[in-house]
Amino acid sequence: MKKIAVVILNYNGSAFLSQFLPTVIACSQGAEIYVADNASTDNSVDLLQKEFPTVKLVINPQNGGFAKGYNDALKQIEATYYVLLNSDIEVTPNWLQPCIELLESNPDIVAVQPKVLSYHTKTKFEHAGAGGGFLDKDFYPFCQGRIFDLTEEDLGQYNETKEVFWATGACLFIRSEAYHAVGGLDEDFFAHMEEIDLCWRLKSRGHKIYYCPDSLIYHVGGGTLNYQNPKKTYLNFRNSLFMVTKNYEGILFFKLFKRLVLDGIAATLFLIKFQFKHFGAVFNAHMAYYKNLSKFLKKRKSEKNQIRVNITTGFYKKSIVFESFLFGVKTFKDLDQKDFL
Repeated sequence: MKKIAVVILNYNGSAFLSQFLPTVIACSQGAEIYVADNASTDNSVDLLQKEFPTVKLVINPQNGGFAKGYNDALKQIEATYYVLLNSDIEVTPNWLQPCIELLESNPDIVAVQPKVLSYHTKTKFEHAGAGGGFLDKDFYPFCQGRIFDLTEEDLGQYNETKEVFWATGACLFIRSEAYHAVGGLDEDFFAHMEEIDLCWRLKSRGHKIYYCPDSLIYHVGGGTLNYQNPKKTYLNFRNSLFMVTKNYEGILFFKLFKRLVLDGIAATLFLIKFQFKHFGAVFNAHMAYYKNLSKFLKKRKSEKNQIRVNITTGFYKKSIVFESFLFGVKTFKDLDQKDFL
Protein backbone atom coordinates (compact mmCIF):
# COMPACT_ATOMS: atom_id res chain seq x y z
CA MET A 1 0.00 0.00 0.00
CA LYS A 2 1.25 3.46 -0.90
CA LYS A 3 2.11 5.61 2.09
CA ILE A 4 0.25 8.92 2.46
CA ALA A 5 1.48 11.66 4.78
CA VAL A 6 -0.88 14.54 5.57
CA VAL A 7 1.40 17.35 6.71
CA ILE A 8 0.01 20.46 8.39
CA LEU A 9 2.38 23.39 8.81
CA ASN A 10 1.64 25.36 11.96
CA TYR A 11 2.78 28.69 13.33
CA ASN A 12 0.96 29.92 16.44
CA GLY A 13 -2.20 28.25 15.20
CA SER A 14 -3.36 26.34 18.26
CA ALA A 15 -6.93 27.60 17.82
CA PHE A 16 -7.10 26.20 14.28
CA LEU A 17 -5.53 22.92 15.41
CA SER A 18 -8.14 22.53 18.14
CA GLN A 19 -10.93 23.34 15.69
CA PHE A 20 -9.96 21.40 12.59
CA LEU A 21 -7.50 18.65 13.51
CA PRO A 22 -10.17 16.29 14.94
CA THR A 23 -11.96 16.21 11.57
CA VAL A 24 -8.69 15.63 9.72
CA ILE A 25 -7.97 12.67 11.98
CA ALA A 26 -11.50 11.26 11.61
CA CYS A 27 -11.57 11.59 7.81
CA SER A 28 -8.03 10.51 6.93
CA GLN A 29 -8.02 6.76 7.47
CA GLY A 30 -4.99 5.12 5.94
CA ALA A 31 -2.83 8.23 6.15
CA GLU A 32 -0.27 9.30 8.72
CA ILE A 33 -0.89 12.80 10.05
CA TYR A 34 1.95 15.14 10.87
CA VAL A 35 2.07 18.66 12.23
CA ALA A 36 5.23 20.55 11.36
CA ASP A 37 5.56 23.35 13.88
CA ASN A 38 7.43 26.46 12.75
CA ALA A 39 8.86 27.48 16.15
CA SER A 40 5.47 28.55 17.53
CA THR A 41 5.43 30.70 20.65
CA ASP A 42 1.85 29.82 21.64
CA ASN A 43 0.72 26.52 23.22
CA SER A 44 0.59 24.59 19.93
CA VAL A 45 3.20 21.99 20.84
CA ASP A 46 1.74 21.32 24.31
CA LEU A 47 -1.72 21.04 22.79
CA LEU A 48 -0.56 18.50 20.22
CA GLN A 49 1.29 16.40 22.75
CA LYS A 50 -1.60 16.33 25.22
CA GLU A 51 -4.71 16.34 23.03
CA PHE A 52 -3.55 14.63 19.82
CA PRO A 53 -1.05 11.90 20.73
CA THR A 54 -1.64 10.01 17.44
CA VAL A 55 -0.43 12.98 15.40
CA LYS A 56 3.29 12.92 14.64
CA LEU A 57 5.10 16.13 15.51
CA VAL A 58 7.99 17.65 13.58
CA ILE A 59 9.49 20.72 15.25
CA ASN A 60 11.29 23.16 12.96
CA PRO A 61 13.94 25.24 14.76
CA GLN A 62 12.77 28.53 13.24
CA ASN A 63 9.85 30.14 11.42
CA GLY A 64 11.21 30.06 7.92
CA GLY A 65 7.82 30.68 6.36
CA PHE A 66 5.66 28.35 4.30
CA ALA A 67 8.36 27.25 1.87
CA LYS A 68 11.25 26.55 4.25
CA GLY A 69 8.86 25.17 6.87
CA TYR A 70 7.63 22.49 4.50
CA ASN A 71 11.04 21.80 2.98
CA ASP A 72 12.57 21.24 6.41
CA ALA A 73 9.70 19.03 7.56
CA LEU A 74 9.37 16.92 4.41
CA LYS A 75 13.05 16.00 4.49
CA GLN A 76 12.17 14.08 7.65
CA ILE A 77 9.01 12.38 6.37
CA GLU A 78 9.03 9.27 4.20
CA ALA A 79 5.91 8.75 2.10
CA THR A 80 4.86 8.07 -1.47
CA TYR A 81 2.45 10.99 -1.44
CA TYR A 82 2.55 14.18 0.58
CA VAL A 83 -0.61 16.15 1.29
CA LEU A 84 0.33 19.71 2.24
CA LEU A 85 -2.67 20.95 4.24
CA ASN A 86 -3.28 24.36 5.78
CA SER A 87 -4.24 24.34 9.45
CA ASP A 88 -7.40 26.41 8.76
CA ILE A 89 -9.10 23.78 6.61
CA GLU A 90 -12.11 21.58 7.32
CA VAL A 91 -11.85 18.37 5.34
CA THR A 92 -14.82 16.17 4.44
CA PRO A 93 -15.35 12.40 4.42
CA ASN A 94 -13.53 10.68 1.54
CA TRP A 95 -11.46 13.77 0.73
CA LEU A 96 -8.25 11.79 0.31
CA GLN A 97 -9.27 8.90 -1.92
CA PRO A 98 -10.32 10.70 -5.15
CA CYS A 99 -7.08 12.69 -5.32
CA ILE A 100 -4.92 9.64 -4.55
CA GLU A 101 -6.81 7.59 -7.16
CA LEU A 102 -6.16 10.32 -9.73
CA LEU A 103 -2.45 10.28 -8.93
CA GLU A 104 -2.45 6.48 -9.17
CA SER A 105 -4.25 6.54 -12.52
CA ASN A 106 -1.44 8.22 -14.45
CA PRO A 107 2.25 8.43 -13.56
CA ASP A 108 2.49 11.74 -15.45
CA ILE A 109 0.15 13.36 -12.90
CA VAL A 110 2.36 14.49 -10.01
CA ALA A 111 0.16 17.01 -8.18
CA VAL A 112 -3.57 17.38 -7.52
CA GLN A 113 -5.80 19.78 -5.64
CA PRO A 114 -9.40 19.31 -4.44
CA LYS A 115 -12.31 21.71 -4.83
CA VAL A 116 -11.76 24.52 -2.32
CA LEU A 117 -14.87 26.23 -0.94
CA SER A 118 -15.13 28.93 1.70
CA TYR A 119 -15.53 27.80 5.28
CA HIS A 120 -17.54 30.92 6.14
CA THR A 121 -19.76 30.80 3.03
CA LYS A 122 -19.88 27.16 2.08
CA THR A 123 -21.70 27.69 -1.20
CA LYS A 124 -18.87 29.83 -2.59
CA PHE A 125 -15.40 29.07 -3.85
CA GLU A 126 -12.52 30.19 -1.66
CA HIS A 127 -9.86 32.55 -2.92
CA ALA A 128 -6.86 30.25 -2.43
CA GLY A 129 -7.13 27.73 -5.23
CA ALA A 130 -10.90 27.54 -5.80
CA GLY A 131 -11.34 25.12 -8.73
CA GLY A 132 -7.73 24.94 -9.89
CA GLY A 133 -5.31 27.60 -11.09
CA PHE A 134 -4.28 29.15 -14.40
CA LEU A 135 -1.90 31.90 -15.59
CA ASP A 136 -2.63 34.57 -18.19
CA LYS A 137 -0.16 35.74 -20.84
CA ASP A 138 1.43 38.15 -18.35
CA PHE A 139 1.52 35.43 -15.66
CA TYR A 140 -1.20 36.81 -13.42
CA PRO A 141 -2.81 33.88 -11.59
CA PHE A 142 -6.54 33.18 -11.45
CA CYS A 143 -8.78 30.16 -10.89
CA GLN A 144 -11.90 28.40 -11.94
CA GLY A 145 -14.33 30.04 -9.52
CA ARG A 146 -12.13 33.04 -8.68
CA ILE A 147 -10.84 35.96 -10.76
CA PHE A 148 -8.81 38.42 -8.69
CA ASP A 149 -10.91 39.06 -5.55
CA LEU A 150 -14.25 37.92 -6.99
CA THR A 151 -15.30 34.40 -6.00
CA GLU A 152 -18.22 32.53 -7.55
CA GLU A 153 -21.04 30.44 -6.12
CA ASP A 154 -20.41 26.74 -6.56
CA LEU A 155 -23.26 25.60 -8.81
CA GLY A 156 -21.48 22.53 -10.12
CA GLN A 157 -20.09 24.53 -13.05
CA TYR A 158 -16.54 23.33 -12.32
CA ASN A 159 -17.19 19.67 -11.59
CA GLU A 160 -14.95 18.37 -14.36
CA THR A 161 -11.68 16.68 -13.46
CA LYS A 162 -9.15 18.51 -15.59
CA GLU A 163 -5.55 19.51 -16.03
CA VAL A 164 -4.67 22.97 -14.72
CA PHE A 165 -1.51 25.05 -14.53
CA TRP A 166 -1.17 25.23 -10.75
CA ALA A 167 -2.63 23.63 -7.66
CA THR A 168 -3.12 25.48 -4.40
CA GLY A 169 -0.64 25.13 -1.58
CA ALA A 170 -3.57 25.23 0.85
CA CYS A 171 -4.22 21.59 0.02
CA LEU A 172 -1.64 20.10 -2.31
CA PHE A 173 -1.42 16.38 -3.06
CA ILE A 174 2.02 15.70 -4.55
CA ARG A 175 4.30 12.78 -5.29
CA SER A 176 7.20 12.98 -2.87
CA GLU A 177 9.67 11.89 -5.53
CA ALA A 178 8.64 14.75 -7.83
CA TYR A 179 8.67 17.27 -4.98
CA HIS A 180 12.25 16.50 -4.04
CA ALA A 181 13.44 16.06 -7.65
CA VAL A 182 12.79 19.74 -8.43
CA GLY A 183 14.12 20.97 -5.08
CA GLY A 184 10.82 21.48 -3.30
CA LEU A 185 9.44 24.95 -2.61
CA ASP A 186 11.65 27.98 -3.25
CA GLU A 187 12.54 29.31 0.19
CA ASP A 188 13.27 32.82 -1.10
CA PHE A 189 9.52 33.24 -1.61
CA PHE A 190 8.93 32.78 2.15
CA ALA A 191 5.15 32.62 1.58
CA HIS A 192 2.68 33.15 -1.30
CA MET A 193 2.97 31.95 -4.92
CA GLU A 194 5.65 29.40 -4.06
CA GLU A 195 3.23 26.65 -5.06
CA ILE A 196 2.73 28.25 -8.49
CA ASP A 197 6.50 28.39 -8.94
CA LEU A 198 6.70 24.73 -7.90
CA CYS A 199 3.97 23.72 -10.35
CA TRP A 200 5.64 25.70 -13.14
CA ARG A 201 8.88 23.80 -12.57
CA LEU A 202 7.02 20.48 -12.50
CA LYS A 203 5.14 21.23 -15.72
CA SER A 204 8.31 22.41 -17.45
CA ARG A 205 9.67 18.91 -16.87
CA GLY A 206 6.70 17.28 -18.58
CA HIS A 207 4.54 16.53 -15.53
CA LYS A 208 0.82 17.20 -15.18
CA ILE A 209 -1.12 19.09 -12.49
CA TYR A 210 -4.81 18.28 -11.96
CA TYR A 211 -7.96 19.58 -10.27
CA CYS A 212 -10.16 16.92 -8.65
CA PRO A 213 -13.69 18.15 -7.84
CA ASP A 214 -14.66 14.82 -6.28
CA SER A 215 -12.59 15.83 -3.27
CA LEU A 216 -13.98 18.74 -1.22
CA ILE A 217 -12.52 20.92 1.52
CA TYR A 218 -13.56 24.16 3.23
CA HIS A 219 -10.89 26.82 3.78
CA VAL A 220 -11.09 29.69 6.25
CA GLY A 221 -8.46 31.62 4.29
CA GLY A 222 -6.09 34.28 5.52
CA GLY A 223 -5.52 32.26 8.66
CA THR A 224 -1.88 33.26 8.96
CA LEU A 225 -2.02 36.51 6.99
CA ASN A 226 -5.34 38.25 6.37
CA TYR A 227 -6.25 38.87 2.73
CA GLN A 228 -6.43 42.63 3.39
CA ASN A 229 -2.99 42.75 5.03
CA PRO A 230 -0.46 44.91 3.11
CA LYS A 231 2.19 42.25 3.85
CA LYS A 232 0.18 39.86 1.67
CA THR A 233 0.09 42.48 -1.09
CA TYR A 234 3.86 42.88 -0.78
CA LEU A 235 4.54 39.15 -0.96
CA ASN A 236 2.18 38.57 -3.88
CA PHE A 237 3.65 41.36 -6.03
CA ARG A 238 7.26 40.56 -5.13
CA ASN A 239 6.93 36.82 -5.54
CA SER A 240 5.11 37.11 -8.84
CA LEU A 241 8.13 38.96 -10.24
CA PHE A 242 10.45 36.35 -8.73
CA MET A 243 8.43 33.59 -10.40
CA VAL A 244 8.38 35.21 -13.85
CA THR A 245 12.10 35.97 -13.77
CA LYS A 246 12.93 32.42 -12.79
CA ASN A 247 10.62 30.47 -15.10
CA TYR A 248 9.71 32.50 -18.20
CA GLU A 249 11.68 31.19 -21.16
CA GLY A 250 11.19 34.09 -23.56
CA ILE A 251 12.90 37.49 -23.71
CA LEU A 252 12.65 38.63 -20.13
CA PHE A 253 13.05 42.40 -20.55
CA PHE A 254 9.87 42.97 -22.54
CA LYS A 255 7.76 40.72 -20.32
CA LEU A 256 9.06 42.36 -17.16
CA PHE A 257 8.60 45.86 -18.55
CA LYS A 258 4.93 45.15 -19.23
CA ARG A 259 4.50 43.64 -15.76
CA LEU A 260 6.09 46.68 -14.15
CA VAL A 261 3.69 48.95 -16.02
CA LEU A 262 0.68 46.87 -14.97
CA ASP A 263 1.92 46.76 -11.38
CA GLY A 264 2.29 50.54 -11.52
CA ILE A 265 -1.35 50.86 -12.59
CA ALA A 266 -2.38 48.62 -9.70
CA ALA A 267 -0.37 50.77 -7.29
CA THR A 268 -2.03 53.91 -8.67
CA LEU A 269 -5.46 52.35 -8.07
CA PHE A 270 -4.47 51.70 -4.46
CA LEU A 271 -3.48 55.36 -4.20
CA ILE A 272 -6.78 56.56 -5.68
CA LYS A 273 -8.63 54.44 -3.12
CA PHE A 274 -6.51 55.97 -0.31
CA GLN A 275 -5.04 52.54 0.42
CA PHE A 276 -1.65 54.01 1.12
CA LYS A 277 -0.20 50.97 2.88
CA HIS A 278 -1.00 48.78 -0.12
CA PHE A 279 0.53 51.37 -2.45
CA GLY A 280 3.65 51.26 -0.28
CA ALA A 281 3.57 47.46 -0.35
CA VAL A 282 3.73 47.43 -4.17
CA PHE A 283 6.60 49.94 -4.13
CA ASN A 284 8.50 47.94 -1.51
CA ALA A 285 7.86 44.72 -3.44
CA HIS A 286 9.56 46.21 -6.48
CA MET A 287 12.50 47.45 -4.42
CA ALA A 288 12.91 43.96 -2.93
CA TYR A 289 12.73 42.46 -6.42
CA TYR A 290 15.54 44.68 -7.73
CA LYS A 291 17.62 43.82 -4.67
CA ASN A 292 17.21 40.10 -5.40
CA LEU A 293 17.36 40.32 -9.19
CA SER A 294 20.89 38.93 -9.57
CA LYS A 295 19.99 35.94 -7.40
CA PHE A 296 16.93 35.14 -9.51
CA LEU A 297 18.81 35.61 -12.76
CA LYS A 298 21.12 32.85 -11.52
CA LYS A 299 18.07 30.70 -10.76
CA ARG A 300 16.76 31.48 -14.24
CA LYS A 301 20.04 30.26 -15.73
CA SER A 302 19.87 27.11 -13.64
CA GLU A 303 16.31 26.44 -14.80
CA LYS A 304 17.30 26.95 -18.44
CA ASN A 305 19.99 24.31 -17.98
CA GLN A 306 17.33 21.75 -17.06
CA ILE A 307 15.70 19.51 -19.64
CA ARG A 308 12.46 21.41 -20.22
CA VAL A 309 9.41 20.84 -22.38
CA ASN A 310 6.96 23.25 -23.94
CA ILE A 311 4.00 23.69 -21.57
CA THR A 312 0.79 23.07 -23.49
CA THR A 313 -1.94 23.40 -20.84
CA GLY A 314 -3.02 25.90 -18.22
CA PHE A 315 -2.08 29.16 -19.95
CA TYR A 316 -4.67 31.77 -20.93
CA LYS A 317 -3.49 33.47 -24.12
CA LYS A 318 -5.11 36.82 -23.30
CA SER A 319 -4.77 39.28 -20.41
CA ILE A 320 -7.03 38.47 -17.46
CA VAL A 321 -6.39 42.04 -16.27
CA PHE A 322 -7.88 43.56 -19.43
CA GLU A 323 -10.67 41.00 -19.69
CA SER A 324 -11.73 41.65 -16.10
CA PHE A 325 -11.23 45.39 -15.64
CA LEU A 326 -11.85 46.66 -19.18
CA PHE A 327 -14.35 44.14 -20.57
CA GLY A 328 -16.19 43.25 -17.37
CA VAL A 329 -15.50 39.51 -17.29
CA LYS A 330 -16.36 38.32 -13.79
CA THR A 331 -16.38 34.52 -14.00
CA PHE A 332 -14.13 31.86 -15.47
CA LYS A 333 -17.03 30.55 -17.55
CA ASP A 334 -17.25 33.95 -19.28
CA LEU A 335 -13.78 33.46 -20.75
CA ASP A 336 -13.62 31.92 -24.21
CA GLN A 337 -12.24 28.45 -23.66
CA LYS A 338 -10.59 28.57 -27.10
CA ASP A 339 -8.20 31.13 -25.61
CA PHE A 340 -6.67 28.53 -23.29
CA LEU A 341 -3.73 26.35 -24.21
